[in-house]
Amino acid sequence: MGRDEFERMWDEHARPLLGFLVYRTGDVALAEDLVADTFERALRARRRFDPRKGSEKNWIYAIALNLLRDRQRRSAVESKALERIGAPEPDLEGSFTESVEARDAIARAMAALTPEERDAVSLRYGGGLTVPEVARALGEPLKRVEGRILRALAKLRDQLPPEGTR
Repeated sequence: MGRDEFERMWDEHARPLLGFLVYRTGDVALAEDLVADTFERALRARRRFDPRKGSEKNWIYAIALNLLRDRQRRSAVESKALERIGAPEPDLEGSFTESVEARDAIARAMAALTPEERDAVSLRYGGGLTVPEVARALGEPLKRVEGRILRALAKLRDQLPPEGTR
């Protein structure tokens, strides 16, 4: 992958990927870090990309999802370690959400979803992937992903106040 090819890939995928990651994490700085890490990993792994196995877009989002899951696992392990030694957890709430009530409501509603539902909804609406692209990125059957997204949207509808009442 030459410089021009990498720049084309960045221009094409970075902004929607950032949207997905901001939607998924609620933290712009973390999302920006993950985008940078995703493209760094893509550059290092460029020889392993096989267009016969899936689109470049799905490959990039799969890398991002793996990085996000790795970070979440590390965070969970760190929290458990702090809990075991009795250290207070750092108050990161301010860095994850802005003071806007709508953002808080969305974060609370997203937290009520299963991790699989959050991934599917975040890829679909935060990353702008089509449902078939979401299924390919997650490596799951299309019908399962369609059902998951529909269930997640129903849960979100139940959790969020009607438009205009926030």
